[in-house]
Amino acid sequence: MKNEEKREKIEDIIKHEEGIAMATNSLHKVSAEYEAYCLQTSLMKGELDWRSGMRDAKLEGRNEEKLENAGKMKAMGFSAEQIQAVTELSMETIARL
Repeated sequence: MKNEEKREKIEDIIKHEEGIAMATNSLHKVSAEYEAYCLQTSLMKGELDWRSGMRDAKLEGRNEEKLENAGKMKAMGFSAEQIQAVTELSMETIARL
């Protein structure tokens, strides 16, 4: 349809052939519906990606807070078992503090 000569011929055929005209109309309808579906899907994916990123950021913030608290507890003389009970960090993580 980008070639002017061909477009005119195609449009002429569509005007004179009822079956082709109906098929063309159906194709345009399906194309518009599919385009709307793709847009909606893209928007939903963007929303889910954003929410996932926010969840990951919250988890990362919580983990940083746990590490900070564990460091304070270690400086105050708490045992590794006590620190683990409070922060739920692994013993390996606590040992690296």
